[in-house]
Parts: sequence; structure tokens; C-alpha cells
Amino acid sequence: MRSRTATWFECKISYEKTMEDGLQKKVNENYTVDALSFTEAEKRIMEEMSSYISGEFSVKDIKIAPYKEIFFSDDPSADRWYKAKLQFITIDEKTEKEKRNSVNYLVHAATLKGAVGNIEEVMGGTMIDYVIASVAETTLMDVFEYGKNDKPEVE
Repeated sequence: MRSRTATWFECKISYEKTMEDGLQKKVNENYTVDALSFTEAEKRIMEEMSSYISGEFSVKDIKIAPYKEIFFSDDPSADRWYKAKLQFITIDEKTEKEKRNSVNYLVHAATLKGAVGNIEEVMGGTMIDYVIASVAETTLMDVFEYGKNDKPEVE
């Protein structure tokens, strides 16, 4: 389990997909890429998807992703992406009242239980008090991050 902070963009693509029955169907799929700008995000998703889709496809939408960090799993059965909302608990020194700050994360896992386990594995190494407020499966098909040797292009 590893985590990575970057600027993440959610990209929606549309293309004709051959279904199991052999018929063609227009589908929309969501992916996430890390990039420095909207322009670079579009370029990256086009490059990534061109190796998976033989026909034409189009980028329908790009938006900044609503999560701060991604928890990646090395488990080969991890094939789903979960959005997790964590609340970090602090005590206001003046009022001595509990304060909760919410942060969204994207978690890679095979199951909901696995996603919670991955969160606990990453967060267990910290001294931060937190509560898992929610975990829900997303419609993301995949996440494309820069490789260790890749460097973002500056535009």
C-alpha cells in the first residue's frame, strides 16, 4: 500500500465498445490522471487510452478531482476505486471543543472491506486522530499516474 499526493484530474471519455454479445454500444467511462494542467490532462488521457481503444474516442469532460491523495494497492485483485471521506479530529485550544476537518481520498481495493483496511494501513502509520466518515465505490475505470522515471512536462 502506498499513497501519492498530486494534482489529479477526472476525465470522461466516450467511445464505441464491443460488448460480449458482439454488438457495438456507445459508452462513457471515467478515468483519473495526474497532470499539471487541463491541457496536459487531456493529452495524457488521449495517450493512455489510445493503447486500449482501437477506434475513435473523445474526451467529454475534464475536471479537477475532488480528492487530496490516492492510496494505491499492490494487490492484484484490487480492481475498484473507492472515494473515502476521512474526518481529522483536532481540539480547539481556545474553546477546548473538538473540531473535525473532512478530506477526501481515492482508495484502490477489491472490496469495500479491503478499502477500509487499506485506509487503516496507511493512516495507522500516523499519529493523527481520524474517523472514516464514508467509503463508497466510484465509477472510475482506472487511474494513470506518472511512472517513477516520468517527469511532468511544463507548458
